[in-house]
Amino acid sequence: MTKRTIVTLLAVCATCAASFAQKYKYIDKSVSVVGNEVILISDIESSVKERRAQGMGSDKNARCEVLESMLESKLLLMQARVDSLSVNQDNVEGMLSQRVDQFLTFLGGQEKLEEYFGKPLYRLRLDWRQQFEDLSLIQEEQRNIMKSVSDMTPLDVRAYMDTVNKENLPIVPIKYQLSQICLYPDRDAAALAVREKLLDLRERIINGEKFATLARMYSEDPGSARRGGELGMASKSIYWPVFSDAAMALKPGIISQIVETPDGFHIIEVIEKKGDMFNARHILMKPQYTTEDRNKAFKTLDSLRTEIINGAVSFKMAASFYSQDAPTRTNGGQMSDPNTGSAYFEIDQLKPEDYKAIKDLKEGEVSEPVESTDNDGRPDEVKDFVVGKTNYKIIRVDKIIPAHTASFDSDFSQLQGEVMRDKQMKALDEFMEKKIKETRIVIDPMFKDCEFRRSVWASKFSE
Repeated sequence: MTKRTIVTLLAVCATCAASFAQKYKYIDKSVSVVGNEVILISDIESSVKERRAQGMGSDKNARCEVLESMLESKLLLMQARVDSLSVNQDNVEGMLSQRVDQFLTFLGGQEKLEEYFGKPLYRLRLDWRQQFEDLSLIQEEQRNIMKSVSDMTPLDVRAYMDTVNKENLPIVPIKYQLSQICLYPDRDAAALAVREKLLDLRERIINGEKFATLARMYSEDPGSARRGGELGMASKSIYWPVFSDAAMALKPGIISQIVETPDGFHIIEVIEKKGDMFNARHILMKPQYTTEDRNKAFKTLDSLRTEIINGAVSFKMAASFYSQDAPTRTNGGQMSDPNTGSAYFEIDQLKPEDYKAIKDLKEGEVSEPVESTDNDGRPDEVKDFVVGKTNYKIIRVDKIIPAHTASFDSDFSQLQGEVMRDKQMKALDEFMEKKIKETRIVIDPMFKDCEFRRSVWASKFSE
């Protein structure tokens, strides 16, 4: 989000808040009572501000959405206290730190944050901690309610299939099972070339040239390059730790040594530091590979592809001997999703260049050599993190499962999850409807024009 967007959001929010307050002629008041819990207009306004500061829009009236969400949360919170559930303090502290860092970064520092919300940071921390403690209890109560739905058996899934409208069954998208033979260019030579360029730029800056001018000319971070490499005041937690550590160790005006992150290689100049936040300039450069690297790899891959097509060697054997991607080489080249372990990929799970290479192939066919990237392959030998790398590959389409309506025989696991989620949401919905009827709830008539999701709220307005 740009600072210009933030300014616009602040202006919109300020205008809305002012008009809302002017219309009803008060500073703060109770707008709803849920059992022993009270919802204030200031609670709603604060939540609306938070949503807008994060760029969250709404097709409907944001205050109506916030109020309904708060009403439901209060009911769950009351039940969580009745059930004597406990707060997960570790999660609360983690969410609180993330919230503070997020807003400090979005709004540009503590002063602007306090000005925007009209409260000192320590009060905001107290308010947000209470919100997250309540949220922890609410989530635990939701889990308790949904636990009442046990695992779905085949009979449950079959019953669902027999009663549901066939048009409402999920559509399973096309899936591919793929294998690859992957080669990497000489990364060491490319990294050395980048380091030499950055060392030269660092020397020029030390000798008097402006960091901002060189950043505009040479940095490969398009967002900051336009601003002379300036990143803006932000929490150190949003950057790679190695980048933040290097920046926080610098004094303003001092140029760092070369810093390597998964994004590439940087030199950094700190402009300002405040607590755990800093504003810095950087010049980013990434390893570039030569046409010679590409041609050499493509020649090898093209030869392998020809031998595979002619039957001189199997794809599995060629992958075991020639592929430089360790995770797939040990499995005869077969690819798997690193997040789920599944051997099948939907289109949006494939890198665009990989999909382009195989989209017109039939089962058993092998793609032409393609240049791709690898964000989950070999760990870098120097660093602990995994670096995204250029690679060259050929891909075989092992199997294609066409897009289809989910069926009991071929998509049982997906349907089982669908039925489970459906029953869990029904259990939660039934609980909410029951609690709404049992609980004393009063809503201020100023919200009568709201289009709530639950029609039952209409009976809760005060006269």
